[in-house]
Amino acid sequence: MFSYEEIQKFNETEILIYKFIISNIEKIPYMTIRELASDIHISTSTLLRFCNKNGFEGYSEFKKAINDEIHLLKTQPPLEDLQELNLFFQRTNSSAFERKLSSAIEIIKNSDYLIFIGNGSSGTLAKYGARLFSNMGKFSVGLEDTFYPIETYSYKNAVIIALSESGETKGVVDMVRQFQQKKCMVLSITNAPNSTLAQISDWSFSYNIKEQRVNGDYNATTQVPTLFILECLARRI
Repeated sequence: MFSYEEIQKFNETEILIYKFIISNIEKIPYMTIRELASDIHISTSTLLRFCNKNGFEGYSEFKKAINDEIHLLKTQPPLEDLQELNLFFQRTNSSAFERKLSSAIEIIKNSDYLIFIGNGSSGTLAKYGARLFSNMGKFSVGLEDTFYPIETYSYKNAVIIALSESGETKGVVDMVRQFQQKKCMVLSITNAPNSTLAQISDWSFSYNIKEQRVNGDYNATTQVPTLFILECLARRI
């Protein structure tokens, strides 16, 4: 019920509302506007503006749409993680999604080569992305060590593709800034549209999936959206 185009226009507060609704979708039809606003720590007027912005005349109409969405999902009830991915893929099935990709595709096509960077699991995806794009005919390298020395090299017409689920990984952000000082364009894929990485990039895609932490705060958030975006970009160059 939330299109990709709509989500890209959300401000920080609206992203907060959206994430709460997606994470608690089963509860929403039974909550009053005051209860929902209180749980999200916003005013009822802010919540009403969110409803209006998404095409609903009021909170009652919004709740009905949520209820309809729940019934639709229950026809073949997926597990929670699959449900969230299903919603993500629904959002990408749009012309707005293709328009979003098109600007990044042009930047990639006009570059001489790509440098993928990331830490941890994002570093593994950086190596995968570099191999994938190289397979598609665009020479690429993947760096999973953000302390890799880059100051002594020239990066004429190189494009950086930075991967970070949080968008706040210090090593990645610092390396991006170093590349920007060398006049490199930066594309990023993150889970957080208002993160530092997203804000400083020339182009950024944010997939807005519920963050998951396990075993003493290790990040277990799905990386499927990152893989999907990388493959979409690679297959369109």
